[in-house]
Amino acid sequence: MTLSIKPAAIRKSLRIKAGRQKAFDIFTTGMGRWWPPSHSLLQAPRADVVMEPQAGGRWYERAVDGSECNWGRVVSWEPPGRVLLAWQLTGEWRFDPGFETALEILFLAESDAVTRIEVEHRDIEKFGEAEAAARRSLDSDGGWTGVLRAFAALAEQAA
Repeated sequence: MTLSIKPAAIRKSLRIKAGRQKAFDIFTTGMGRWWPPSHSLLQAPRADVVMEPQAGGRWYERAVDGSECNWGRVVSWEPPGRVLLAWQLTGEWRFDPGFETALEILFLAESDAVTRIEVEHRDIEKFGEAEAAARRSLDSDGGWTGVLRAFAALAEQAA
């Protein structure tokens, strides 16, 4: 018998001084306010990042000129505790509707004023030949670590 071991997901966790509903709202409907502008696939400056608030909704960025770039789709929408996204950006950072990794974000109340955010980016092996480079990028200060720091700064300021 051959056992197949799936590569580890990228996991990040942080605590913020904000209530669970506020953290969920800022993460999901306020993404354009905190997602780093340098993490854009648009040709024109970004106006917003949109996550449509329902399963099956689009997840995309919109430029000031009205152009858009899809990032993926909402798989599960469970406010204020969980959102599951299909990340449909390839290792070349291009949208591909036939490509998909899973991005799960949990919002866990530690008290009325403190929320732990747990992010798990799964299926990294689907990047194929770009897996190692994608893993290094996503698991770096310039990847999920820095992105979540930007989120935490805005969420705590707004709390």
